[in-house]
Amino acid sequence: MRRDPVRDLTVRAVLFKGTRDLLPIYALYGVLFADHGLSTAQISLLLALWSVTAFVLEVPSGAWADTVSRRGLLILSCVLQAACFTIWMLAPSFAGFAVGFVVWGIAGALESGTFEALIYDDLVAREKPSAYASIMGWARGAQESTVLLAILAAAPLFALGGYALVGWVSVAIGVIHTLAALALPSAPVAISATAVDDLDDDPEPVGPHVKQVAVAPQSNSPSTAHGTSSRYLSMLKTGVAEALHVRRVRRGVLLGALLYGVTAFDEYFGLLAVSGGASTSTTALLVGVTVAGSLTGSLLAGRTESLSSRTFAAAMFLAGILFIAGALAVGAAWIWIGFIGIGIAYGIDFNAEVVAGARLQDAIEGPARATVTSVSGLLSEIVALAVFAFVATATRYLSMSTTIALLGTILLATALLTPTWMPPRPAD
Repeated sequence: MRRDPVRDLTVRAVLFKGTRDLLPIYALYGVLFADHGLSTAQISLLLALWSVTAFVLEVPSGAWADTVSRRGLLILSCVLQAACFTIWMLAPSFAGFAVGFVVWGIAGALESGTFEALIYDDLVAREKPSAYASIMGWARGAQESTVLLAILAAAPLFALGGYALVGWVSVAIGVIHTLAALALPSAPVAISATAVDDLDDDPEPVGPHVKQVAVAPQSNSPSTAHGTSSRYLSMLKTGVAEALHVRRVRRGVLLGALLYGVTAFDEYFGLLAVSGGASTSTTALLVGVTVAGSLTGSLLAGRTESLSSRTFAAAMFLAGILFIAGALAVGAAWIWIGFIGIGIAYGIDFNAEVVAGARLQDAIEGPARATVTSVSGLLSEIVALAVFAFVATATRYLSMSTTIALLGTILLATALLTPTWMPPRPAD
């Protein structure tokens, strides 16, 4: 019996994304920092440092992924992520946490855009790009489900061995994640480089049912430093130009940045739960509710990809209302009701983000796919930095629940932009 190539790729993608966030430390690192004497402002500074690192390296790393082996960069990303938690366990101080976040930021920049480009181009090489949204939905679903498992495991692990056990288990998962990266394919770039000059603001329709020309797979053979640098600069220029000058790509990049950037809210969910009176163990369960919502939204992406942009806009507006009401409910001591509302809102946002990401990949025409995707990642880091700066400032004058509720207005603004910014679904 012949193996189904799409199913095989789905399994590999699920294993990679599933092990990426199977980290029990996710549920408690905000509380970990607080228990080591850090203030909310210091925690926000650490999170901002994390985002700044990814911000600086986001687009350069995307161009590098269009120049050298994408799988090789993903393997390096996995190693660095495991190194972050090792540093935290060996040096649990503000300085140690800061160094760890820098390392983690580098890891995130290397992975952002690289994984999506590798999967899409592999599907194009197999003449199956229409399967991208479904595969990414399953991959994101696996990511969110393992986050949920990790969060549920955080409470018993903490009870058994405190932060040390939670941290070292996370390091071990990082090693497993590296092994999963080794199993990923090495896909060719799915368009001829000569097509770069044809990119314009009103390109011919290109979608999952239009056959593209694949160039040779990325080579790991020795080459001159000048040649590699020239290819790198060419990819960087091409990717940034397409992201800025092709209208539907530009709007897709901006929308993806907003939809993904607002997920920076979840860095404060643990602190929100504690502010509402939840214990450390209960906090892990409450954060798990939001993960369950994002998991559900991701898994439904394959079913909702055919919906209109106006339908997604209405759903995002509902998400904004639920998020704001949920945050205020936590402040009123209705903790579980509040987190259920936040979880539903997160599910809607994650669903829209997966679908918007798939449509962006369909809209990209040039060879610098990872670079274009990384531009969206760069802009999402700007959104995240704005969130961190706002929380650091607002919590000096407002309660945590009121501060988080105000962040929900970003979801409402995104709903207004979705009808015109979401790239159209490619015609069959």
